[in-house]
Amino acid sequence: MSLLRTVTLGVLGFLGYKYYHMQTGKQNEAFAEGQAGGENTTQVRDAGPEAMADPPVREWTKVDEQGDESFPASDPPANY
Repeated sequence: MSLLRTVTLGVLGFLGYKYYHMQTGKQNEAFAEGQAGGENTTQVRDAGPEAMADPPVREWTKVDEQGDESFPASDPPANY
């Protein structure tokens, strides 16, 4: 009986994990929480470090901000 309970709990835990993973997997990796996501494949993230899913490793400079604001244009900022 104990083995049956263990297997049942294991299966329920696995199904719960898969359900949770399916619900949280719809967020695009580049976007911060609350930013764009879902089915649209031509999305562009808002500019700035607060719109990034992962915070920048180093200090955010004015050049970084201007380069981020110019994306997806191919021209870099004038002060680059």
